[in-house]
Amino acid sequence: MTKTLYRPLHSEEILKLEAQGCQTETWEKVMVKEGFIPERVTQCNFSGNVNLGIFSEQLDFPGGLQLPTGIRTSTIHNCTIGDQSYISGVRNYIANYDIADHVVIDNLESMYTEGETSFGNGIGIAVLNESGGREVLMYDRLSAHLAYILALYRHRPKVIAKINKMILNHTKKRKSNRGFVGSGSVISNTGLIRNVWIGENSKIKGVNRLEEGSINSSKADPIRIGCGVSARNFIVSSGSTIVDSSLIEKCFIGQGVKLGQHYSAENSLFFSNCAGFHGEACSIFAGPYTVSHHKSTLLIAAYFSFLNAGSGSNQSNHMYKLGPIHQGIVERGSKTTSDSYLLWPARIGAFTLVMGRHYKNSDTTDLPFSYLIESHDESVLAPGVNLQSVGTIRDAQKWPKRDNRKDPDLIDQINFNLLSPFTIQKMWKGREILSSLRDNSGRHSDNYFYENCKIQRRALEKGIKLYTMGIQKFLGNSLISRMEKRKVDNIDELFVKLESSHRHGTGDWVDLAGLFAPKTLVDDLLERIETNHLTSLEDIQAEFLIWHKNYYEMEWTWAKSKLEEEFGIPISKYGPKDVIAIIESWKKAVVGLDELLYQDARKEYTLSSQTGFGVDGTDAERKLDFEEVRGDFEKNPAVTAIREHISKKTKLGDYWIAKMG
Repeated sequence: MTKTLYRPLHSEEILKLEAQGCQTETWEKVMVKEGFIPERVTQCNFSGNVNLGIFSEQLDFPGGLQLPTGIRTSTIHNCTIGDQSYISGVRNYIANYDIADHVVIDNLESMYTEGETSFGNGIGIAVLNESGGREVLMYDRLSAHLAYILALYRHRPKVIAKINKMILNHTKKRKSNRGFVGSGSVISNTGLIRNVWIGENSKIKGVNRLEEGSINSSKADPIRIGCGVSARNFIVSSGSTIVDSSLIEKCFIGQGVKLGQHYSAENSLFFSNCAGFHGEACSIFAGPYTVSHHKSTLLIAAYFSFLNAGSGSNQSNHMYKLGPIHQGIVERGSKTTSDSYLLWPARIGAFTLVMGRHYKNSDTTDLPFSYLIESHDESVLAPGVNLQSVGTIRDAQKWPKRDNRKDPDLIDQINFNLLSPFTIQKMWKGREILSSLRDNSGRHSDNYFYENCKIQRRALEKGIKLYTMGIQKFLGNSLISRMEKRKVDNIDELFVKLESSHRHGTGDWVDLAGLFAPKTLVDDLLERIETNHLTSLEDIQAEFLIWHKNYYEMEWTWAKSKLEEEFGIPISKYGPKDVIAIIESWKKAVVGLDELLYQDARKEYTLSSQTGFGVDGTDAERKLDFEEVRGDFEKNPAVTAIREHISKKTKLGDYWIAKMG
């Protein structure tokens, strides 16, 4: 809106406004649009430069109530009010705000911009280490991947300095002495709003206090902030919900996040689809799908990703010596059971189940898909057993279905693959570690020890077997997917069509808080930032998007090199027997793991699982009650999916074996 759209009030309009209880020191500073209806403005005080739009429509409120747009019983200072907005019952005042069209503000204490503000941009969030050293400067479009680099790549100080400079440049552009409320927003029954930028279609109802922040709502995916919420120094991204007296202090809230039920968070980052209820977060980096649903659950001083925190989960980040300086790393897909405890520093491998209380500083990053269990004050590790858990498969399947983001402009690039170069390289290392422990300590040892964890002999042998099955399943998947994609019709075409098309992929991979990428690609990005070849936040974000789109090409580059290593034959020399042998190994691994999943699912239908059913009846009635509630085992969706998967993959393997033969 520009001043050229507005005109001074006519004398008869001024008389009408004064007759309706409106007043100002000088009407010359109150400007209106042509078509302004003075009858729609009553009992108002104006000061500073005020621009008023056209109020001529009726608004529908819940319960069937209709009220005319306009302004009543409010004090407005130095503001622009858009067309067809409704402002009523401002108990103190609104000052220094540009309010767009079709905005509803009802029963508000105060809303003002004071001095110059960047609306939360540029504020440092002290993640992982409460004492500082890993601060992440937040800004409107902070991605989980960029934050990962800022928090965890402190060994590249020049990179961190360059990125922080970019964020501070963005912060300078966002600085203003005027706030904003986007079109279609509703603010009702709310206390104080100070120095807050409010995007379109925001729903702010019953809020206690909002200070120094940005609510980056969009029409496609509005933000909702509800009753009793207090937030200060924050940025909230599209599609997120904060309700139920939650307390937010110095936090970045990503897209599709849900915080409620008195959740408390400070100095923390929450990225796409995180959920926090009842508990508390302090100095955490919550990567995508970090979920905490229970009371007495504390997440503190750690990096998490795809976490499911059990009730009463807790961690410690200091030993009462030099303060809260220790940190934890919990890699993607892990779970903590009720009343579990971890003493930092520690690092928990991907897709690990943590049960019990662990007082030793363990590092299981190279032993993923494990159970970490407390037994007689010892941390006992069962490597790889989560590969046979139907719950792990269920988690991997549910994450894409629970993506709350509706905004077409996605900030985080999330890869949901359970098996990837990131997890398979860890299985590879894990198999080597377990084999080395067995060889060095003797095959007949009852227990082996690794990184403050005890591994029993039977668990070690099973871990080697499970990791081998996981590796062969992934490599076979990659080979068959490549042959299908490239339409390999016979063995003569194999070498040409299986050639890698991407120069990155070999070597180690990393999980940048949801985004898988080769380490060489990350190093290349950091080098270009250091040398000023990448100079904007938008360019860095564009790189992440390209990586995500090129994932499968880079995955094949990695898988191709590992196929040659695992089976000892260069792809250039593959013959029919070699391809068939790989597919046979793949089929055996797939069916073997699926059979283990089937047996794991069956445990949910044992007699012990029926305890509490048919509470006042006979055994027959207990069984019937159980079947009525839980259904028949063979008809359970998870079970039928496993059986269908076995059948489908068996047929696929047989097809390619016949084709290569």
